[in-house]
Amino acid sequence: MHALLDAHALSAPDVVERLATDARSGLTASEASRRLTAVGRNELASEPPVPAWRRFLAQFKDVLVVLLLLATVVSVVVWLYERDAPLPYEAFAIFAVVLLNAVMGFVQEGRAEAAVAALREMTAAHATVIRDGARSRVLASELVPGDLIAVDEGAAVPADARLIASTSAQTSEAALTGESLPVSKDTAPVAIDAVLGDRSNMLFSGTVVTFGHATAVVTATGMQTEMGRIAGMLRDAPSERTPLQAELDRTGRLLGAIVVAIAVVMIGTIVVVEGIHGTAALLDVFIVGVALAVAAVPEGLPAIVTAVLSVGVQRMAKRHAVVRHLAAVETLGSASVIASDKTGTLTKNEMTVRTVVTASGRVVFTGAGYSAVGDISRAGGGPVDGALLTELHRALSAANRANNAVVREQAGRWVVDGDPTEGALLVAAQKAGVDAAALAVRLPRVYELPFSSARKLMTTIHRDAARDQQIVAFTKGAPDVLLERCSRELVGDDVHPLADDRRREIERHIDALADQALRTLGVAIRLLPDSTSRDESAVERDLVFVALIGMIDPPRDEAKDAVDRARRAGVRPVMITGDHPRTAVVIARELGISGNDRVISGADLERLDDGALDAAVADVSVYARVDPAHKLRIVQAF
Repeated sequence: MHALLDAHALSAPDVVERLATDARSGLTASEASRRLTAVGRNELASEPPVPAWRRFLAQFKDVLVVLLLLATVVSVVVWLYERDAPLPYEAFAIFAVVLLNAVMGFVQEGRAEAAVAALREMTAAHATVIRDGARSRVLASELVPGDLIAVDEGAAVPADARLIASTSAQTSEAALTGESLPVSKDTAPVAIDAVLGDRSNMLFSGTVVTFGHATAVVTATGMQTEMGRIAGMLRDAPSERTPLQAELDRTGRLLGAIVVAIAVVMIGTIVVVEGIHGTAALLDVFIVGVALAVAAVPEGLPAIVTAVLSVGVQRMAKRHAVVRHLAAVETLGSASVIASDKTGTLTKNEMTVRTVVTASGRVVFTGAGYSAVGDISRAGGGPVDGALLTELHRALSAANRANNAVVREQAGRWVVDGDPTEGALLVAAQKAGVDAAALAVRLPRVYELPFSSARKLMTTIHRDAARDQQIVAFTKGAPDVLLERCSRELVGDDVHPLADDRRREIERHIDALADQALRTLGVAIRLLPDSTSRDESAVERDLVFVALIGMIDPPRDEAKDAVDRARRAGVRPVMITGDHPRTAVVIARELGISGNDRVISGADLERLDDGALDAAVADVSVYARVDPAHKLRIVQAF
């Protein structure tokens, strides 16, 4: 049973049937064993490790180094013939330089290989699988197409799989697609030509479940997974010599020709001028000519080049960049285009609240990431006070309580455990001066209506110790859905009816924030009588609208400066991301990568032939919603 590559376009029952498995009991242990033998282990293919002795000998393959080794041999032959010194010191000196050059390169590349090996832990070690109707934990490498797997919040996805059941499942796919936000998953089929980022019914190997849980049937393992396709493209990419290597080889061949010419000219000149005759005399002249030719070989050049490149590698290491091969450092200096991903590279991959819109105005937040460093101000300038401050605190207090994330410090940086969106809300509340500890004491949670992709809302119910144990509900979610369930709005400390014109104004705010590539959330509250049912239809209605919250994965502080420096150096920066086109354009414009809204999507790329793409890359600097194969094609076009 081989991989099912069009599973996203099929219904869940069809996928189960095509893979000859059972949606409840999964495969039998014997069938799983048979398929494992047939398709192989769920592992990415890797080249066998190169023995240390071969990596060391590879340091001697450059033309110039070969020329120096020949010079060493000639020096030894001359010494053996003339015996003018106790030892062949010149041969020793040349060989010592060559050996030093090889050792420096070998040691440096060995360090880089060790660093790369430490970065290869990308896949799950174990998986929860259902076989013979029973759950068990198995090595992820033993999964086969047709296996039924269960994944929960925090679990790494062990193989590509088609969802057959999902309870509010969300996954982080930034490592594969560049999507900065968790992706909600469901079981509905999608179009056959949907790009990876739009395959909402698929789980992909190497991604992580950030919320909810799901059951899925494995459709591809090992090199057949999307992560495996990337590994295959990298493995099959042709190896090219760097400009420096090509130049050194050219120099070596040129020097070789010059050395031979010198030897021939010198020997011929001496023979003609001196009238040399006899075998012994001719041998003496030959030795002299060869010795003069060897003297023309710059034995220090390879060592100097290696030393300079080693310094470059060390400097890159101090900037946390791993360079596997010495010559690659020089290639960086030859670059004319920098093609960069967005999520986690140009941006921090940390959601950040940028703005909160309430009935009394708009508040702007500064700072980026999960560190609560930043200020708040009224849009257009001025302090946040009066009714606007009251509404802001109510909104962020509700967002703080309707929240399951935890923001904590780890190894000197702030990280979030849970949904990145919820982490951003916690940080925004802290920037606004909301006392989270006091809220936790005042508003203990009674129960929760978890987020679902159908409702697009999440509600938590609390008892308010400051209001005689009054029950209060805090709801957050998609603003258009939330707005439909609101009949009133918070204005300062008062609650006003939500008139139609005000409702249309809020909808315009939603569109305006979306045009700025901000992810929008609505926040609402409701006081509940004790007798209220815990059913979502009873709780999530007649809500009081409080605020719109806009957030984004913002550019790194240092990214804009890096883009400016690249442009001044004559290097063109280009963004190639799996994120949405609107988000990509906004970030590219903010960083100075692009001055217009031109963007090519993965769907556009599918329609462009190589000639049209070659013409497009001359002008377009933003490529969005692309998969890894598209990225390789774009780079090849450049």
